[in-house]
Amino acid sequence: MKKELDYIRVDEALGGNQDWFLDPFMKGGGCAAVTACDLCIYFARHRGLRELYPYDAGRLGKEDYIRFSKQMKPYLRPRWQGIDTLDIYLEGIQAYWKDVDCKALSAKGLSGTEPFEMAKEAVCGQIDKGIPVPFLLLRHKEPRFKDYVWHWFNLAGYEEFEEEFFVKAVTYGEMEWLNLRKLWDTGFERRGGMILLQIKNG
Repeated sequence: MKKELDYIRVDEALGGNQDWFLDPFMKGGGCAAVTACDLCIYFARHRGLRELYPYDAGRLGKEDYIRFSKQMKPYLRPRWQGIDTLDIYLEGIQAYWKDVDCKALSAKGLSGTEPFEMAKEAVCGQIDKGIPVPFLLLRHKEPRFKDYVWHWFNLAGYEEFEEEFFVKAVTYGEMEWLNLRKLWDTGFERRGGMILLQIKNG
């Protein structure tokens, strides 16, 4: 079974890319803001929540995306330790929704300490409803995931085989299929997790 979202494209990129930013703090630590920008544009484009994105969601370009990232920065600003908890992310994105008067969305966190089966079920539930999943990975024992360490990225699809479950990770304008069981089992006590969103009446 395989399911993928019709994720946003900014020019030729799949979603935004913090490498575009001129602000050195956002360029180095703007990953959480990128996931939030992508989410807002996605909901503006596919769910009609136009209040979330001040530009034309039907004609996405890099210049508008960079301008939008500057508006998102105060809510999910880079900091010394990064946005390293689900609560910091939730506080920021919910504050943005409030300020743009978006009442249709709510969100909660799913800690990385929860069992894998719960994470798998959550991903399926979100993607099946057409909702991307912001994901926070802190440290990881496997070098395979070194590019995702201390990083926020969005999940935009899943594929299930007989014994394996993969998720479509979107970051830096590209995508990669990752084994969720291995991604979830970081090997460390302190873990990140996922943000689960709900659209009221949707």
